[in-house]
Amino acid sequence: MPNYLIKECAWESCKHQLSDIRRQVFINEQKVPEELEWDGFDESAQHVVALNKQQQAVATGRVKPDGHIGRMAVLKNYRQQGIGSKILLALLDIAQQQNISKVFLHAQVTAILFYERHGFVCDSEQFMDAGIPHKSMIKEL
Repeated sequence: MPNYLIKECAWESCKHQLSDIRRQVFINEQKVPEELEWDGFDESAQHVVALNKQQQAVATGRVKPDGHIGRMAVLKNYRQQGIGSKILLALLDIAQQQNISKVFLHAQVTAILFYERHGFVCDSEQFMDAGIPHKSMIKEL
């Protein structure tokens, strides 16, 4: 597996890189309406980014102060390489450092097994978000 640098970054300093990844994955690829993607929580959330050897941002995710993990996105050409797991583990570390005892997320149903492998459990029926089926999942820290 190629080496990737996973680092925390503030929205203000990384917003162009992070928004580019999210635009490619959510808006262009998954057809999420742009007004739903930009929800106003980025400034208060902690973000992580994965950089490849060329220092290009290839994946991101965030955790909000209430323990809500979200906006997990890996560019198409970089999937199935363990980058999403590294992003998630970094977000879980941030949550623990902030003394958050339980994290939660809204997983696209196609990603439920990924989150289950990381100790999350489903705690809702399926629901639609931005036209995509999701389930709520939680994990005790």
